[in-house]
Amino acid sequence: MKHKEDKPLTIVIKLGTSSICDEVTHEPRIANMSLIVETVVKLRREGHRVIIVSSAAIAIGLKRLDIPKRPKHLATVQAIAAVGQCRLIALWDELFRQLNQPVAQILLTRNDIADRAQYLNAANTLTELLHMGVIPIVNENDTLSVMEIKFGDNDTLSAITAGMANADFLFLMTDVDGLYTENPRKNPNAQPIEVVTDISQLNVDVSTGGSSVGTGGMVTKLIAAELATSAGVTTIITKSSIPGNIHSIIKYLRYLRQQEGDSHDRSINPTFPCDLSRSDPDVRSTARSVTLFPGMDSVTQSSPSPSRPLSRPPSPPPRHTRFLPQQHPMRDRHFWILHGLKSHGTVYIDTGAYKAITRTNKAGLLPAGVVDVKGTFNASEAVSLVVIDRKALIEAEEAHQGDAELKKTVRALVFENGEDVGKAIVNYSAVEIARIMGLKSSEIESLLGYSDSEYIAHRDNLAFAPKHV
Repeated sequence: MKHKEDKPLTIVIKLGTSSICDEVTHEPRIANMSLIVETVVKLRREGHRVIIVSSAAIAIGLKRLDIPKRPKHLATVQAIAAVGQCRLIALWDELFRQLNQPVAQILLTRNDIADRAQYLNAANTLTELLHMGVIPIVNENDTLSVMEIKFGDNDTLSAITAGMANADFLFLMTDVDGLYTENPRKNPNAQPIEVVTDISQLNVDVSTGGSSVGTGGMVTKLIAAELATSAGVTTIITKSSIPGNIHSIIKYLRYLRQQEGDSHDRSINPTFPCDLSRSDPDVRSTARSVTLFPGMDSVTQSSPSPSRPLSRPPSPPPRHTRFLPQQHPMRDRHFWILHGLKSHGTVYIDTGAYKAITRTNKAGLLPAGVVDVKGTFNASEAVSLVVIDRKALIEAEEAHQGDAELKKTVRALVFENGEDVGKAIVNYSAVEIARIMGLKSSEIESLLGYSDSEYIAHRDNLAFAPKHV
């Protein structure tokens, strides 16, 4: 009998700067990089498809130019990144060459995926490289991307890449072996968390910051995990200094899957018991079951032959934290709208409109449901959608009719308490929406002199996080 576990997986591995370079000397960690290469090639030879998201261009550039610490001037940092990226990809290429494994460099910026056609082109390139047996090595284009160097991180990039590639797993490699209830560096009694089913319910200390030459930290990993799981990607945090953990974890999860047998239909995101506390009393899980390999039926066969089913139980896996994917992941277009597009403003809607655009047979966003608009944007640009209580707003304004300043303050407070629920690509500009908000669609043409659409945003151009659907 052929097991579904025989089918290859698509695995994205994100490596931070501290995994590749020494934080002080900026020397490449050649030994660790070599172990990563061995692990990735081993996965490839078992039939899996692997993408690496690699940081460290700036750190490598600092070493190459003999600059002791990261400068503050943006143009200088970008120039250093240009030097470092050249050396970084050369290092990866040389190490993979030892095992006869071809690699490809892919540099992205948010602007590259803001255009739908370019987003699809990037996704198609990744798919074709994987089909050819190549390891894509993805990095933010630091030389061009101002936002990455100032505020961004490759954790988010890796999650977007995982969604773009329809990956099964995203491994976020870091200097700790998982998520803890508190910072383990400060509290030795901090308890590890094995499985997370709902990131919004976590109550943990994420004070661990990124390295001096990196931009990430535990907070950015949680954001990336939420983003990836919304696209149906199982996300795992584990220790980067032991790259073999990746193979051990996947091997263990594959065994658990086989143990369940073929008596159930496993194409609809099944769950399997996985209580590691039997082998490790310190492990504390936030769930009783583990969801494995969502959507494996959609994975295509890659060139190497996948490994055969395991006949005996493997050793308990290394400690890690596993974030389970959403049972109803976002469609590709909605994922792109929500995470690939930058918001150019905000459209405030009432609860009635929110219910209409999020119901099962959802409608488009009509002018009548819009309460206010903020920012300057044009038609066909993305905006944030924020829900406010229109009734509370009216009551607050009526209660303070005699005091304009207090009325203004109360109104601002109602808007501040609004809930950001998603994004939309709008059919009208901010100025146009401000004129037609609250009106019926039939009144648009008489007010503007034209009517491009009865909707502020068509239902296909509305995207919400899974918890709002």
